[in-house]
Amino acid sequence: MEQWLDTTFWQVIIQKTSLWLITAVPSILFILLLAVIALRLFSFGMKKVKVFMVDRMKTSGRIDPDEADRRLETLTRVLTTMVKVVLWTMVGMLLLKRVGVDIAPLIAGAGIAGLAFGFGAQELVRDVISGFFILLENHIRTGDVASINGTTGVVEDIGLRTTSLRDPQGTIHMFQNGKINAMSNLTKGWSASVFDIGVAYKEDTDAVSKVMAEVAEDLSRDAQFRGLILEPFELFGVDAFGDSAVIIKARLKTKPLKQWVVKREYLRRLKKAFDAKGIEIPFPHHTLYWGAETPPLAIVSGVDSKK
Repeated sequence: MEQWLDTTFWQVIIQKTSLWLITAVPSILFILLLAVIALRLFSFGMKKVKVFMVDRMKTSGRIDPDEADRRLETLTRVLTTMVKVVLWTMVGMLLLKRVGVDIAPLIAGAGIAGLAFGFGAQELVRDVISGFFILLENHIRTGDVASINGTTGVVEDIGLRTTSLRDPQGTIHMFQNGKINAMSNLTKGWSASVFDIGVAYKEDTDAVSKVMAEVAEDLSRDAQFRGLILEPFELFGVDAFGDSAVIIKARLKTKPLKQWVVKREYLRRLKKAFDAKGIEIPFPHHTLYWGAETPPLAIVSGVDSKK
């Protein structure tokens, strides 16, 4: 108790505190300032690199601009996260050293803890490795429409551990990268609108095919849709005989994510063209067969049912 009341004790505390504030605080502030500047420079540099890469991809003509944007957006987001984690870890170690904490035991303890954590978190390691290769091999990008393990939707985020997918109902599905067994990208490079057009058996399939081609040609000349269609209309011909219709298959190659817009407009115009030409789009019919030995039913009109 007497020590707390001793003025010499408080003078020593004040001197040590003042000395620490003079020597340590400026260096701490300087470290934080350097960290902030480094992050700003990295962000600025990433923007410049992204613009440069997009321009190079556009001028080369090998990659669609929208696809290039999605690819670079995915890579820059993951790279930025990794750089921030590494930078702030280094800043934290430097700050601990400046306040007098010996970081050597911490580094050794972190190594041992990391080794133990690696044995106990093999699933996490598998997810991270799988996520790294998904990004490296460019299987999917943010904004793509993909099917993962049987679920189809828009890719909203790709991380080193998980990949998130939003389905047409708005539900977010989270997949561990290490547990992705099947993956299909519906919008990589180019997409396609595939048409299975059913017409009545009485229709001339050559005439129907000609109308389909004319509608596609008219659509490709439309200023609103001309830029969305990559190649001329592909007419594959009669594909199957259905229960009540002859199926004619065709395809239009489009830009990624534009296949549904093109398909809806093509079907709208095709329905109008079929109506104008009198081409029948059938619906299922059912014929009742009573057998060869059963006489046909007699239908008598105007007879009182009570007699």
